Amino acid sequence: MTIVNIGKSKTVPPDVLLPRLFAAAVAAAQPQQVLPAQLPQPPKGRTVVIGAGKASAAMAQVLEDHWSGPLTGCVVTRYGHAVPCRRIEILEAAHPVPDAAGEQAARRILTAVQGLTVDDLVIGLFSGGGSALLSVPAPGLSLADKQAVNHALLQSGATINEINVVRKHLSAVKGGRLAVAAAPAPLCALLISDVPGDDPAVIASGPTVADPSWFADARAIIAKYAIELPTAVEQHLRQAADETPKPGDPRLAHVTTRIVATPQQSLEAAAVVARQAGYTPLILGDSIEGEARDVALVHAGIARQIQRYGQPLPPPCVVLSGGETTVTVRGRGRGGRNTEFALALALALRGLPGVYAIACDTDGIDGTEDNAGAVINPDTLARAERQGLKAADYLADNNSYGFFSGLNNLVISGPTLTNVNDFRALVMACQV
Repeated sequence: MTIVNIGKSKTVPPDVLLPRLFAAAVAAAQPQQVLPAQLPQPPKGRTVVIGAGKASAAMAQVLEDHWSGPLTGCVVTRYGHAVPCRRIEILEAAHPVPDAAGEQAARRILTAVQGLTVDDLVIGLFSGGGSALLSVPAPGLSLADKQAVNHALLQSGATINEINVVRKHLSAVKGGRLAVAAAPAPLCALLISDVPGDDPAVIASGPTVADPSWFADARAIIAKYAIELPTAVEQHLRQAADETPKPGDPRLAHVTTRIVATPQQSLEAAAVVARQAGYTPLILGDSIEGEARDVALVHAGIARQIQRYGQPLPPPCVVLSGGETTVTVRGRGRGGRNTEFALALALALRGLPGVYAIACDTDGIDGTEDNAGAVINPDTLARAERQGLKAADYLADNNSYGFFSGLNNLVISGPTLTNVNDFRALVMACQV
């Protein structure tokens, strides 16, 4: 928990500050801000660029702009996240459930790193979303098998770490396997982190990083969430015939890994904006996990303590947090984890005066919807009631998108071309 104190100053209105905070968090993770200083030196031979993720196309564009030598290669990003490149081919595929385009793109990336030498260089550009976009099934499995398991895991409430453990053990490219295919060429992996803890083995399911998890871990996760598996997947996990490369594996000695942007950096950038606006920022943490509605209850409790008692700091202040919550889907509505958090927060606050909040995914897409997230203010529930929107019913149906759409309180940013996970800010403007 980080507290930064400021003196008395005139404050910016909370509803004006909320979008500024989100914009600052996104700007701090933009590839043009973080990538150029991390680029490796050109090799004697060829430079081949590969990558996957929601930020991979933007990363490729920045790389082209700052690389004087020849480049070849291809990266895959989510539909709608492509940007024009001159030398690196940009492919698009589905997220969060893989499709045939993602499988084809991943096979092309595998082909691109074949036949290289120690004089060549592979630059890997990976960010959140790469797990679904790199989707070459392990031998004996089909794309349909992987789609079924992905869909079930995403609905189950499993954490991103747990989901990626399973994904790595159903893949021919994740969990360090892509790096093995690129040997003996040196490989420099440049990562934008979207996972709690910034573990390179979890970002995009670690295609160039040693995997500390095992088939037994994947089976335990499947059992924990009672996932029904296709027959081929069940047999594959039980046989455990081809483990992923583990830490210390000499086949990965040619790999260098650099994390170029993290959720913490974005929270710190938002804290600067809060301070400049006359608010004391409090960073709760960059790796908060759990059910979105449960995390909302904790944030509401902190807000009440601040408003009533001025603890752990008095208003005006801003509480910031990041990480990745989960949603166990039981209803039939629409919405991602950030709008679910915002709706649960509004219900928990019950119109507490002086509290405003924003919850958004920094990639600009909350789940599979067209919004980044949503905002709330002290009269959110009162306005909903006047319009006949019963907040508790919408939450029970996992229909947070419908609730905030009805109030015109969705945040629509479009793809931001980066991804450092969830961003949450609670602005406390006055003490009750």
